[in-house]
Amino acid sequence: MDHNKPDIEADKEPVGPADRGESTGLMEPLVLSESARRRGEIGDLALDLATRSTGLRRSLPPGIVTALADLVRAMNCYYSNLIEGHDTHPVDIERALRGDYSADPEKRNLQLEAEAHIAVQRWIDEGGLDGRALTGEGIRDVHARFCERLPEALLWVVDPDGRNKAPVVPGELRTRDIQVGRHVAVSPGAVPRFLERFEQAHRMLGRTDKILAAASAHHRLLWIHPFMDGNGRVARLMSYAVLREALDTGGLWSVARGLARNEADYKRHLAACDMPRRNDLDGRGHLSEEALADFTDFFLRVCLDQVDFMESLMQPERLRDRIGLWAEEEIRAGTLPAHADTILYAVLYRGELARAEVPRILGTGARQARRVTAALTEHGVLSAETSRAPLRIAFPAKLAHRWMPGLFPEKRD
Repeated sequence: MDHNKPDIEADKEPVGPADRGESTGLMEPLVLSESARRRGEIGDLALDLATRSTGLRRSLPPGIVTALADLVRAMNCYYSNLIEGHDTHPVDIERALRGDYSADPEKRNLQLEAEAHIAVQRWIDEGGLDGRALTGEGIRDVHARFCERLPEALLWVVDPDGRNKAPVVPGELRTRDIQVGRHVAVSPGAVPRFLERFEQAHRMLGRTDKILAAASAHHRLLWIHPFMDGNGRVARLMSYAVLREALDTGGLWSVARGLARNEADYKRHLAACDMPRRNDLDGRGHLSEEALADFTDFFLRVCLDQVDFMESLMQPERLRDRIGLWAEEEIRAGTLPAHADTILYAVLYRGELARAEVPRILGTGARQARRVTAALTEHGVLSAETSRAPLRIAFPAKLAHRWMPGLFPEKRD
């Protein structure tokens, strides 16, 4: 499968959703068997990922976990859309979330697309897909929730020659034949049968197998290609949901960043997984189990790299120094009041700070304390659920290049 190609390369205009009776065995194996070569090594990677992901979450106060998850949501959206050729910077995504849209219709549409992606991921982070990520119903739900928020202009798929276009209906399975690169997807009428088999294969998985399925199911869903468009985003959101639930990630890291930074290898592995079994040592299914194992290995190593990267960014002393340097510069420039950095340090250390403690920490009266917190809130670096709720740190995208360098490219107008 050439995943650099548009979703539609061939449109044979069938009369209704024809089912040509393909056997669901064509996409076996759906999960790596216990006898698969390198199964032990790959299982060890899954256990290592579980340990390190849990360690990252436990190392951070709850208030910082919440703030970081908000930023990672925008980052995940940015990188997932980038794989699809849509470049909407997290700063522009944040603007959209505040209702600040570009006057350029094309940029505005991409902002709305990003807003839709973030809404779905927030729903996933709130548990909306728990227990359903590997079900046909859950997959259709993800597609519906994403597409129903898209502008009309993004709900059409056009043939490469530009002569025909097909509508994308939120949550609706495709009704046309599809070819993606060299891969001819199963007939449209067969899609429900293949999704049923997909779901059946992923029931009652143990924790390790579920972690492995975040990778193997990722390819198999793309192989089925259930929707007219949006399959890549749905597959990445599905994998995100599987890992979030299996590892209790807290939304602190995203595989999408790693996949986008290794896009050529990502698409090469996906294409290799389309290939049939090579020999008698290559599993017992129709498709290559060795290729599926290679992709799973690649996928898990990308996950481990992203956990390590986020852990390095969140090292308390280094994070404190980066934020402190920024605050000192702002104080010297007169855009933050004196001692604003003291409050940032207190929030970082504790995870959250009661408003009543601010005057005591600053050694000032309530009026000056309110001035400091108001300035920090205006800069977007402090937040609170209500006017009386505790103060928490926020990680605005516009400051990510200073506070969390490397998370995504700096916004340059």
